[in-house]
Amino acid sequence: MSASEPTVRPSTRADLSRINSIYNEEIRTGVATWDHHPWSFEERKRWFERQDPLEPVLVLEFDGVIAGFGYLSWYREMIGYQYTREDTLYVDPIYQHRGFGFMLLQALIIQARSRRIRALIAQIEVNNEASIALHEKFGFVRLGIEREVGFKFGRWLDAQPMELLLPDSGPEG
Repeated sequence: MSASEPTVRPSTRADLSRINSIYNEEIRTGVATWDHHPWSFEERKRWFERQDPLEPVLVLEFDGVIAGFGYLSWYREMIGYQYTREDTLYVDPIYQHRGFGFMLLQALIIQARSRRIRALIAQIEVNNEASIALHEKFGFVRLGIEREVGFKFGRWLDAQPMELLLPDSGPEG
C-alpha cells in the first residue's frame, strides 16, 4: 500500500516526457486515440506551448509518477463554439481501476466551470465501456453513434459522442 495520495495538478514542461510516454503507448496498443504514429518529444513540446488558458492540461501524480493526464480542447474552432470544449484523458494501464480517471475528469469539469464553459463533449470509441461509464457517472449523456468514422489496426471504429451541460456556465452564467 502506498503512503502517497494521488494529486491532480496543472502540468509543467517537466511532465511532458511522461505525458508523451502514456500517449504513445495508447497509440501503439489501444483505440482511445486514433493517432497512428507516436509523437516525438518535439511535437509534444509544440502541443504544450500552443495550449491557451482556456485549454488546461492536468496531470495526476501518484508516488512521484505521472499516472495519467487530461486536458480540455476546443470542440470546433469556429467562434460560435467558444463555450464548448472536448475533454480528453489517459491513465497509464498499470494505474487504471484505481479511480484516477474519475479524479482527472472531476478536475477537468471544475476547470471547465471556472472558465465559464457551457458544454463538455467526449468522443469515445464505442467499445471503451469503462470510459463511457466514467463519463456517465458525471452526468454525460450519449448523443448517438458515429459509425465507422475512424480506422485503426485494420478495422473501422465507431465513436460514442457524449455531452455534459454545465447550466450555470457560459456568457450569462
